[in-house]
Amino acid sequence: MKQLQNEGYTIESTPRNGYKLTACPDILTYDEIFENLKTQYIGRKMIHYHSIGSTNDKARELAESGEPEGTVVISERQTNGRGRFGRKWLSETAKGILMSIILKPNIDMSSVTLVTQIGCASVGSAVDRLTNHVKIKWPNDILVNGKKICGILTESAGELDKTDYVILGIGINVNQAESELPESLSATSTSLKIEMKKEISRQRLVSDILNRFENQYQKMQERQNVNEALDFCRTHSNIIGKNILLKRNGRQSKAQAMDLNNQGQLVVRYKDGTCENISSADILSTLDI
Repeated sequence: MKQLQNEGYTIESTPRNGYKLTACPDILTYDEIFENLKTQYIGRKMIHYHSIGSTNDKARELAESGEPEGTVVISERQTNGRGRFGRKWLSETAKGILMSIILKPNIDMSSVTLVTQIGCASVGSAVDRLTNHVKIKWPNDILVNGKKICGILTESAGELDKTDYVILGIGINVNQAESELPESLSATSTSLKIEMKKEISRQRLVSDILNRFENQYQKMQERQNVNEALDFCRTHSNIIGKNILLKRNGRQSKAQAMDLNNQGQLVVRYKDGTCENISSADILSTLDI
């Protein structure tokens, strides 16, 4: 009983009547999420931590030891969370969603970008249900009212023609208050609570994301069909049709973002008229060229 109370459950005791559970904490254990989970296998095994270095690191370790597809590593806090290019990811205890999904898709390594786009569409559409101000900054950021609330980090292992596993890491700012955002990030990052002026159920949001993700992921696995996910990313893009400054391999280039191709790559056109399909880059800004 004391352990449950320490985890945030409110339990009242009355003489001769025993104990009564009066309130549950918004913690992200399977027992608190499964009621709204409609998946067959994504999230049906959920490994929960109160604190961990990195959910992606743990998921990769588990994948290499044979953990089944669909296993989710989720934590209330990360001490070594990271985004693309090793950037630090904000992590306040029990304020955000910090989870990594172990996947074993039947795709080659060049198609792993599709998994990222399915992740963006799944998170984006779940958040869009709460607020219709969602945009996607290719390749892996979800924005609300122009500020970042989610980053997705996809890591994979395999050979050119075969993917052994993919780890899809998702970090979402959910219930952080403005005072809890570092001053250095307040101009570019936000949380759902800040934008919606109310607390959001992390449990319902996690189950909604996993439900949406499995639906789109299965379409890719069974029919090689990712049109719905890519269409969402296109229609909610904050850069398609705009001039951008992008950075790749330490070099900056100006181009126009034209479209996403069927592999989830960004199609850009340079000033000289040449076009290129890009799998990974850092979009520094939109601009006039």
